[in-house]
Amino acid sequence: MTAQSLKKILVVDDDANFLKLIRMRLELSGYDVVTALNEEDAIVKITQESLALSIVDLRLVHRDGISLMEEIHSISPYMPIIILTAHGSIESAVEATKKGAYNFMNKPFDHEQLLLQIEKALENRRLMSEVKRLEGLLKDKYDFKNIVARSDKMRKVLDWVSRVAPTDSTIFIFGESGTGKELIAKAIHLASERRDNPYVALNCAAIPETLLESELFGHEKGAFTDARKSHKGMFAQAHQGTIFLDEIGDMPLAIQAKLLRVLQEKQFHPLGSAKPLDVDVRVIAATNKDIEAMVKEGSFREDLFYRIHVVPVNLPPLRERKEDIPLLAEYFLLDISRRMRKDVKGISAMAMQKLMLYDWPGNVRELENTIEHAVAITRDDVIGQEIILPAKNLPAETLKPYKEALEDFKRGYVVRILEFTKGNVSKAAQHAEKYRADFHNLVKKYHLKPEDFKNSDKRNFMPPE
Repeated sequence: MTAQSLKKILVVDDDANFLKLIRMRLELSGYDVVTALNEEDAIVKITQESLALSIVDLRLVHRDGISLMEEIHSISPYMPIIILTAHGSIESAVEATKKGAYNFMNKPFDHEQLLLQIEKALENRRLMSEVKRLEGLLKDKYDFKNIVARSDKMRKVLDWVSRVAPTDSTIFIFGESGTGKELIAKAIHLASERRDNPYVALNCAAIPETLLESELFGHEKGAFTDARKSHKGMFAQAHQGTIFLDEIGDMPLAIQAKLLRVLQEKQFHPLGSAKPLDVDVRVIAATNKDIEAMVKEGSFREDLFYRIHVVPVNLPPLRERKEDIPLLAEYFLLDISRRMRKDVKGISAMAMQKLMLYDWPGNVRELENTIEHAVAITRDDVIGQEIILPAKNLPAETLKPYKEALEDFKRGYVVRILEFTKGNVSKAAQHAEKYRADFHNLVKKYHLKPEDFKNSDKRNFMPPE
C-alpha cells in the first residue's frame, strides 16, 4: 500500500448526518475518508479503492455490520474493521471480535478514543504487511527452485531434498563446515507441511555441556542454583514445527540418551519438573564429523544414530563442485558491492582462474569472505588477481590429456554462451556461428538445461550457513 492509501478510511452507516460528522472529524485529523450509506455502495468502494481501514455500523439497511465485515474480509483479508453501534451489548462485541473485528465501540463514542483505535489498527496492519513481505522474501530465498547449483552433484542433492521435504521423516545432513547445511534445513522446513509453524535452530557445539540440557528441554524455576525463573527449551519452542540440531556430533553422550528418549516417546521432562511435556517436532540433524566412525569408537550412541539417520543428505564440498564457483563468486560480488556501495562490476579472468584452482577448505563461507575482502580493498571496478587469495600458495594447474582438456573447454564455452544469452538456444547458436541443431546437440551432450540459465540474477546462489 502507498503512504496515501494507508490514510484512507471507509465509513459505512445508514445515517447521512453521522457520516457527514465523522468525515469532518477524521479529515481534520489528517485522514482521507470515503463514505457509504448502504452495503452495496460499501462493497463497490472496497473493490474500486485502495483502503486501509473500515468503520462499519452494526445495524444497516438490509443486514448487520458483522455480515458486511465478513464480505469485506473475503475481498481484503487483512483490512482492520471497527464496528460501531448505538445498541451495544457484550454478546455483540464478542461475536464481532470472534469473526474478525479489530474492535467494537459504542455510540456515542469519544472522538479521541476512536482516533487512538484507528492509529493502533493501522499500525497493526503495517506490521502485518511487513511480516507477510518478509515471509515472502524468506520463502523465495529458501525455495528449492531458487537455489541454483550448476554442478551435477548439487543438482542431485536438491532433487533429493525436494522429494523428501514434504514428508515428516527425520533428515540427517552431512557436510563440511561452510557447505550450506542450515540453508538446506530451512529450505526443507519451508517446503514441508510444518512451514507455518516454528523453525528453531541450535548449534550443539556452541553451548557448554552444563547448559545444553536446559537449552534443549528447558527448566523450572529453582531447578538449579541460577534458575531464577522457568525457561522454555528449544523442543517446546519448536512444537508442531521443525528443530534443527547443528553439529550434533558434538553432543555429549549424557544428552544423547535424553534426546533418544524424546525421539522415541515424543515427550520429555524439563529440568526440575515431574510432569512430562508432549512434543510434536520434525528433527533435522547436521554434522561435519564422521558419525559412523564415532559410533564405532563409542563417542556417539548407535541407537541414536539410527534414529536420526533416516534420510541422509550429503552436501559436497566446494572443491568437488567447482562449476559453481563462478556463479557463487559473481553472486557474492553483486551482493557485497551493493552493501558496500561500491561500483565493482566483475572479476578478471586471471582472478577467476585463481578462485577455480583453490581447494576451499572453508567452502562457500570462505569464498564469500574472500570476495568481501577483495571488494573492500579494490580501487578498480574489476577484481584483479593480485588481491584474490594473496597469501595462498596455489598449485600449478595440472595438465590433462588433450581430449579431456578439449572437452572441458567445449563444455565451458557452451555454458558461458548460454549464460550470456540467458538460455536462448537460437541466439547462443548464432553467437557460436553454428547451426541451431548442432548447438542443441552440444547442450544435450553436456547435460545442460537452457531453462536453468534464465533469470539467474534473481536466484539464490547457495550462500553459506
